[in-house]
Amino acid sequence: MNDEVLLEQFLAGDRQAFCELVVRYQPSILGIARHYVNSASTAEDVAQDTWMAVLRGAEKFEGRSSFKTWLFQIAANRARRTGTREHRVISVDPVDTVAATRFSSGGMWNEPPEPFTDLLGSQLDNVDVLRRVRDAISALPDPQKSVVTLRDVEGLTTSEVANILDLSEANIRVLLHRARAKIRTSLEDFKGTEQ
Repeated sequence: MNDEVLLEQFLAGDRQAFCELVVRYQPSILGIARHYVNSASTAEDVAQDTWMAVLRGAEKFEGRSSFKTWLFQIAANRARRTGTREHRVISVDPVDTVAATRFSSGGMWNEPPEPFTDLLGSQLDNVDVLRRVRDAISALPDPQKSVVTLRDVEGLTTSEVANILDLSEANIRVLLHRARAKIRTSLEDFKGTEQ
């Protein structure tokens, strides 16, 4: 039975016809989705969204292309959109080793950090401190390095950095916090070796 007949039967109330379309095209939709998204589970989500869109929009199918082409276009659009969102969000490791050492199991400071200006003190002109900051920035993983460079070194706003890196502002704030914490730790270690 061809796709258009199955679609007509589905529109007439035959649920089995829709199931037949799903069985016929699910593997292909998953394959399309995998080109755009990072995981099999996300591809399955895209496939489910695709079938939901077909359920909602089947009555609007005009037949200007084949059902298969229409279906695959829906799948590709949804996968592309999902893949773009995935790349804008950098997964955050729930265990931040810098923060973990600073807090007790009850969430209280083990040792409160020194204010950053006190940490640097009069050493702002100190070439070694500036070199240490540059080295700490260079040692950061790429997303953190880009964020701290654009935000703190170049002086761009969070919104501008988010637009340039194509990330959400919330993600920029998390990356910036982690980068600054690592730079602070590096400076604290440096100050400790100086004394």
